Amino acid sequence: MANVVVVGAQWGDEGKGKIVDWLSERADVIARFQGGHNAGHTLVIDGEVYKLNALPSGVVRGGKLSVIGNGVVLDPWHLVGEIAKIREQGVQINPETLMIAENTPLILPFHGELDRAREEASSKGTKIGTTGRGIGPCYEDKVGRRAIRVADLADRATLEARVDRALTHHNALRAGLGLEAIDRDAIIAQLEEIAPEILQYAAPVWKVLTEKRKAGKRILFEGAQGSLLDIDFGTYPFVTSSNVIAGQAATGVGIGPGSIDFVLGIVKAYTTRVGEGPFPTELEDETGQRLGERGHEFGTVTGRKRRCGWFDAALVKQTCAVSGVNGIALTKLDVLDGFETLKICVGYELDGKRMDYLPTASDEQARCTPVYEEMPGWSESTEGARSWADLPANAIKYVRRVEELIECPVALLSTSPERDDTILVTDPFAD
Repeated sequence: MANVVVVGAQWGDEGKGKIVDWLSERADVIARFQGGHNAGHTLVIDGEVYKLNALPSGVVRGGKLSVIGNGVVLDPWHLVGEIAKIREQGVQINPETLMIAENTPLILPFHGELDRAREEASSKGTKIGTTGRGIGPCYEDKVGRRAIRVADLADRATLEARVDRALTHHNALRAGLGLEAIDRDAIIAQLEEIAPEILQYAAPVWKVLTEKRKAGKRILFEGAQGSLLDIDFGTYPFVTSSNVIAGQAATGVGIGPGSIDFVLGIVKAYTTRVGEGPFPTELEDETGQRLGERGHEFGTVTGRKRRCGWFDAALVKQTCAVSGVNGIALTKLDVLDGFETLKICVGYELDGKRMDYLPTASDEQARCTPVYEEMPGWSESTEGARSWADLPANAIKYVRRVEELIECPVALLSTSPERDDTILVTDPFAD
């Protein structure tokens, strides 16, 4: 059976939650493979709104196994609180429906404190725009081989040794930032208290997924953020702290890359970004405000207003290539209803030179100006359309032009937050 990876192909907030939920009805396993609770997925099911951060989007679907992979960094206290909140909405979550990889690194309170302290100490031009939830510092500890992982919670001696190693590093950093030393005993006590809540879900995810695959089960790999926030291929340094592109799906859960059959890139019909960093097509005028208002562009996690701009085909072509995207899910087409003229960025001008991709150097990215192609808009509504026949002719022309420019076909078309307002063109789960 086909296994599908879902990745954001812009700066995040592309509508992955709805698409993953739509696909999860046909999947047997839904696995998160990177990121932390800085990600925000909003699902609307039968009028009920679910806001998820750490939990995979599949948890709201009965009879599915949801997996938090080792590529994720996990705040155990946030997870327990999120589980309680979702249970209050009538969702059943137990060790039969949720599994956490034993080698998943844990976000501890001092990670968030360090995250916020460093951001506050940064000058305006060097702020990253972090959510301050400790994601970056936890990933730093992971690669620095001083992280506390889920499996460490099961043994007191191991836990103490891991905490001591982490504090040797962190207390030195905190002294330089004017922060008090971490209370070792308090951290260990907190971890021992939360341990039973987390360990009940702990499992060798790599082994379970291998067995599921051999049994012919469909696996849906769910990414967070967007490809332009990838630590290697994003608009560095204004990026997240993990690899976001499709290749991370394999290492983020412990399954071979040959297990991936289809990569679905989620793409908004225009462009948005939260936080700092370059944004060539950003509109700081009435048009940008209109896009934001119509698209309800506020961050699920932070509540911050998103920056809005025209669709950037040059960037999406780039992200589709890096992730090996087989097809895109184009979301929020209905937000463009009523625009007399639409613009699509087809490249950039940099110091008088035409470029068809965004350069790597951050100073060059900041100097890039978009080259636009104009298309006629449409006055009819596309909201709620469920077939091509429901779409205005100019809306179809817009979609087709997007396909041509990014050199990737549209597999799904979303026309509202409701899961059923989706046009299926190519089935990602088809064998």
